Amino acid sequence: MEQVILVDNEDQQIGAMEKMEAHRAGLLHRAFSVFIFNKKGDMLLQQRATQKYHSGGLWTNACCSHPRPGEETFSAAQRRLQEEMGFSTSLEKAFDFTYKVKLDNNLSEHELDHVFVGEYEGVITPDVAEVRDYCFKSVESILESMELQPHKYTAWFQIAFPRVVEWVNINAGQKVAV
Repeated sequence: MEQVILVDNEDQQIGAMEKMEAHRAGLLHRAFSVFIFNKKGDMLLQQRATQKYHSGGLWTNACCSHPRPGEETFSAAQRRLQEEMGFSTSLEKAFDFTYKVKLDNNLSEHELDHVFVGEYEGVITPDVAEVRDYCFKSVESILESMELQPHKYTAWFQIAFPRVVEWVNINAGQKVAV
């Protein structure tokens, strides 16, 4: 059984719990989200596989998941990017945020999410059990799509996306439209 790391508001580990149990109970746990841009400043989006345990078929960032007990969050983000999207690239820690939302299937997300940003230009070979589709889109077209059809995007993506764009504009010397 896959476990998540339960944390307090300062991201200090306070235990571990089976993943689905933590999502049913809505307990705060550690997570990560990886955002990937190409050299033009377009963002890699993935459409989650429809059979995912929540948010199936919704569009989101390149990958996201939970570190395993005893695993460093940065290492988990690198591992999961390779597993889900089939590539590796260097990642930079951008920021953390905490959110709590009700999901489908009587589940909740209550996560302290560590956000990583990277750049990639090569071949993408997603795991079809995880990813239904993927594409690179301009920040401007993502913003427009989110305004017109917010229900097509994951809850955490809607929260993190504007902050990632702001972070990239400030820290990466790359200017992407907002």
